[in-house]
Amino acid sequence: MHWITTAAALAALTATAAWLGPGGAAAEPPAAPVAGPDPAAADYPVDCGPYGITVTDHLTVDLDGDGVAETVAAVHCDAGAGTPPHGLYLLTAPARGESAPRVALTLVDPAEGMTLENLAARGGTVSVRLLGYSSPDVPRSAPDQRRDVSWEWTDGTLALRAAPPPGSY
Repeated sequence: MHWITTAAALAALTATAAWLGPGGAAAEPPAAPVAGPDPAAADYPVDCGPYGITVTDHLTVDLDGDGVAETVAAVHCDAGAGTPPHGLYLLTAPARGESAPRVALTLVDPAEGMTLENLAARGGTVSVRLLGYSSPDVPRSAPDQRRDVSWEWTDGTLALRAAPPPGSY
């Protein structure tokens, strides 16, 4: 009988504690992720002549860990045919009083003649594969050079880190 009374008392105490819960505790929902700047609204430093600009890929990431998301956007001229070179840009929030996102940094300039693939971000690092051409005779539809590169947030800036060229190790 002693064991039954002790078990009943412990069960009642546990149920009461669970029902009351800890004092002052409140569950807060996790913070919603903040959207980065809209890549379609940016004014890119690319001269496409009579053609428009196409955003081919983008991602949103908080590179510097300040709680404000940046956008990395891959763009090229909308030439309609061929393989126009890409530009890769870091976009930040619009300046006070402006509505368009700011191009804070050019990571890959279209003048370099590269195309891009595999844009990704992890933590404070952005990575991409650059595709290029060894000579003007190489068809633009068949790049014969590639290199994986990344930019890592280090000491307040994005530092370029290039993987060794394929076949060099």
